[in-house]
Amino acid sequence: MKISVLRKRSKTEKQVWQIYEYDLKTADETVATALTNINKENPDNPVSWDCGCLQKKCGACAMVINGRPGLACGVKLTDIKGELKLEPLRKFPVIKDLLTDRSILHSNLFNAGIWLEEKALSDGKKQALLYEASRCLQCGCCVEVCPNFYPEGKFFGMASAVPAARLLMESEKDGLKRLKKSYKEHVYKGCGKSLSCRNICPVGIDIESLLVKANAGMWRWHN
Repeated sequence: MKISVLRKRSKTEKQVWQIYEYDLKTADETVATALTNINKENPDNPVSWDCGCLQKKCGACAMVINGRPGLACGVKLTDIKGELKLEPLRKFPVIKDLLTDRSILHSNLFNAGIWLEEKALSDGKKQALLYEASRCLQCGCCVEVCPNFYPEGKFFGMASAVPAARLLMESEKDGLKRLKKSYKEHVYKGCGKSLSCRNICPVGIDIESLLVKANAGMWRWHN
């Protein structure tokens, strides 16, 4: 199959497409497999990309795959129809080739104050939703498709809203005050409810449901 990779070897270079001819050997091969094998065959000019677990657990290998953000380890080559085009995530600064700087996502979590300051509530009825929120990989796929998110902007997107949803469902009334204010400023005010992120999560998190719960949690005890 033909694999086109949008490459950029340095900050000063322009992005250019490089085409590789790839022979698929097994039905289990993924985009990550292809990139690994391509680099083995081209050790002097390897494609730069990020990876960690290669099991859809860390989110490191996020990139744009045929126009849609996803995890390289989670997309099988047999599911690709025709040419495969790989690009870096567009909402983040490109370091090199498919490697982008997504540190803003973690900075946003810190700036939004998304952490508990007291013992969490224990409510068995919410365990399914709490677990759902805990699965966020911070890969950036959801904000990649969001029309309202851009790095350094005041709107932090669902990458912050999902973990915030968990705390808004777990916090006591007093501990909720700080988080409510932050959530309102960095998520609620900026979300246009386009729900472009609804079906984009590579691990299948029900983003719409968590957004509803988080918004409800923000207004809980608002008096």
